[in-house]
Order: sequence, then C-alpha cells, then structure tokens
Amino acid sequence: MTDVFHDTISGDRGLHIEEPLIFEQDSPGALGVDWPQVEARPDRLGGLAREGAIGLPSLAEPTVVRHYTRLSQKNYGIDTGLFPLGSCTMKHNPRLNERLARLPGFADIHPLQPESSVQGALRLCRELQRWLMALTGMPCVALTPGAGAHGELCGMMAIRTALDARGEESAARRRVLVPDSAHGTNPATAAALGFQVVSIPEDARGRVDLARFEALLEGGIAAVMLTNPNTCGVFENDIRRIADAVHEAGGYFYCDGANFNAIVGRVRPGDLGIDAMHINLHKTFSTPHGGGGPGAGPVVFSEALAAYAPVPRIVEEDGLLRLEEINGAALGRMKAFHGQMGMFVRALAYLMSHGSDGLRQVSGDAVLNANYLLRRLEGAFSAPFAHAGPAMHEALFDDRLLRDSGVTTLDIAKAMIDEGLHPMTVYFPLVVHGAMLVEPTETETRASLDRFTAIMRGLAKRAKAGAALSEAPHHAPRRRLDETRAARRPVLRWQPPGDAKRDVPGV
Repeated sequence: MTDVFHDTISGDRGLHIEEPLIFEQDSPGALGVDWPQVEARPDRLGGLAREGAIGLPSLAEPTVVRHYTRLSQKNYGIDTGLFPLGSCTMKHNPRLNERLARLPGFADIHPLQPESSVQGALRLCRELQRWLMALTGMPCVALTPGAGAHGELCGMMAIRTALDARGEESAARRRVLVPDSAHGTNPATAAALGFQVVSIPEDARGRVDLARFEALLEGGIAAVMLTNPNTCGVFENDIRRIADAVHEAGGYFYCDGANFNAIVGRVRPGDLGIDAMHINLHKTFSTPHGGGGPGAGPVVFSEALAAYAPVPRIVEEDGLLRLEEINGAALGRMKAFHGQMGMFVRALAYLMSHGSDGLRQVSGDAVLNANYLLRRLEGAFSAPFAHAGPAMHEALFDDRLLRDSGVTTLDIAKAMIDEGLHPMTVYFPLVVHGAMLVEPTETETRASLDRFTAIMRGLAKRAKAGAALSEAPHHAPRRRLDETRAARRPVLRWQPPGDAKRDVPGV
C-alpha cells in the first residue's frame, strides 16, 4: 500500500499545531488578571511618559498557556532523544543534580548576602575546586568564568598578564600557535586579546604536524592553544613533546578542555605540561547546556600561572571562608560576583555521585560509544581518520561517499530532522570537507545508537539511490530556510502588518 499524505483541513498535523505569533493573537480587552483602577496622581516622570502603547498583546490566560505549551512541543532537547552534536557533549542531565540545585540553601541565596551567611555555599565551591584540581593535577582553579569561551579568555588573559609581568611585551611574545583542528573560538580569543594567530596544519593522522609546529617556535611565541582530544576525534599523543617545546621556547601551553569528557578520570592534564585549561561543566559534568542559559567554564592553572588567576578567590581565615577581592598579581575580575552557583551544585553532585571510579567509566563508555558508531557506519559514510587508530569521544565522517549522489552534508542533516533526530555538527572541523561530527556521549544506550545508525545507513542508501533530499525536512513544523538570508537579514522584532520597518534587519 502506498503511503499518501493527506492535508488536514486546519493545516495542523497531529500535535504540530499551526498558530499565529503571540503578537498576532492580540485581543484587546482579554486579560488573565483584573487590575484595580489606579487613582490619578501627578505625573513625576519629567517628560518621559510613554506616548504610545507598549506593544504587548492582550490575551486570555488559556491562550497564553496553550501558546507556550505548543512552542515547547516544537523543541528538541536531550530529554527528547539523542543529541549527537560533535564537540558539544549534549548528554543526560541527572535529575538528582536538579533536585539538589533547587534546595533553598543554594537556590535562594543572594550574591550580596554577608559572607558569614553563605558559608555552606562557599564550602561547596571550594569542594568543587578540590575535585577539579584532583582530576586535572593542577594547583589552582578559577570558578568565575561563565562559559567555555569565557574560560578561554580567562586562561589567555592570565598568560598575557604573566608575559607582561616578565616584561616581555615585544612582538616576539605576541604570537599564538593554533592548530587547524582546534575549536573555532581559540583563534578568536587570541585575536581579541591582541595576539597574532599563527595556524598549525594537521598531519595525515589528524594530529598536529610536529615538524611544522617546531619550525614555528623559532623567534619566540606567547603560547600554543591546543584542543586535546582534538576536533578530528583523536588524541594528540605527542602532547608532552609539544608542551616541552613550548616551555623551552619561553611560552605557555593553553589547552582547550572542551573534550575533557573523553579522558576524565584517566588522564590528568597537569601531567601533560599544560599551564591553563578551561573545563566546560555542561560537557564533562552534565550541567544543562544550550539555550543561552547559565553556564560555567572554570579554568585550572599550573604553578606557573596560579598567581595570575582572576579574583575573587576563596580563602579561609579564623575558620571562616571569604572572597578575596584584591590580589596584586591577579589579572583582575572576569565578571560580577563569583560564577554560576546552580551549575556548581549540579557539577559537584555529579562528581560525588560518580566518584573517581565512576568518572573513569564515564570516559571509557564515551570512547566506546564513538568507536561503536564508527564501525556501525562503515561503508555508509567515510571516516577520514579511521586509519589513524581508535577514535576518542566523537566519530568524524566526511562526504566522500556522497559526492556522486548530488546529496550534500546539509541535505543529510535536514533529512535527519524528518526522522526525529537532531542533526550532528556539520562542516566542522573545517579541515575535513563536508564534515559530519557525531558525539554520542556515554549516556546513550546501545539501542539508541542502533536506532541512530539504522537511520543514518538508510539515509545514505537513499542518497546513493538518487533520492532527492534537497527539500528536507518535510515533516518538521517549518521547512528548510534560506539560511544565508536569515543570517544576513534577520528580522528580530515583530511589527504590525504594513509597518515600513518590518523588513529592516534587526528592527
């Protein structure tokens, strides 16, 4: 029997209900609350009184509730299914962590409370620092940074501060070496701090080309920024040699810790000669990720950089903990207050519930799942570095087996949406043509991975059979967008029909 899609009378499809924007549902006079009449008083706004309507819609309470519930049904999240974004480590957030983060003693405190009234919170922060130092083999942790890129900025600011303290402000100490396989924020961070970014190519194994790297050390450098495991999905097994060469040249070693999930409990970055490394709590220690919400990117420092870590710092005096706000060598503050308390609670809950043996299993299972995907998708998609040995936490594929089909990496990603899967990371790392970077993480079951590989093999088969995937997705609430126009001419504010400003980008 041939499947035929029948259009519905309403245009709705099951729970995918079409409805206007909330502004377009404005119904003057409809309110969920009856406000009392306000007594007229003299205007004390000094000419700043609003002259027109505020522009918010008037809606009945059921309309508002249904609108946002329907929006939530259009979302895909880690609680919905596999989230295979490579290098983003979107894994399950244990509910135990969420319950602890909502305890009033953590959730209801205020950053301006007296330090004597938040001793428990400060002790939790210090305990988190103790765990991170033990896992990394580093003597200092800054909790302040609010995200991975913010942590990169913190680490590189500490390096710049240390170089300035040495009196080395010449151009010879302003070059930063960044491998092509590094995260894209690495060169951006270095450039934002006034460093000159020098690219290091990868070799045939997807690792740093050592000969090219060592040649670039001549003349002095400020630092190297290296991701390990890198975004080609392999471990930089020459990392100790790289660290020794950087230190001999008078520079510092910054490691991007975004992929720490692959080695936590098994490798201590401090033993590899690393001077600074950020840790994404959302990637390695399961705190929520995405949506622009609260993040945390603590940075660990070696002895060489510990003095330059940012303030505030937790210190103990007469049995009480306090935040030290002034330190002459420190690079200064990274942000207001001391970081994201909710993320600290969640991360420590994860650490303590797993213990050292559990964390070792976490990294082992993450690597196992990635290699399982590589083997299961052999023949369907090509893996550019499969010859270089086992993968680490993520499986990297390219588009070589698709090139005669007319189907692109983007087409595969959009077709995955029709199958109820979130697309993987595409076209990254940039050193791989048509890259598809998949990170299953350790929290996915074998059944989940088998479903994923069955769908991916099916899509590859359709592509090679000449199926047209360029119009996908067909079953999502919205069809494929003109992504170039959406990026260059975003419409970020709703305007009533006929308003001349409607099509102005950003208005």
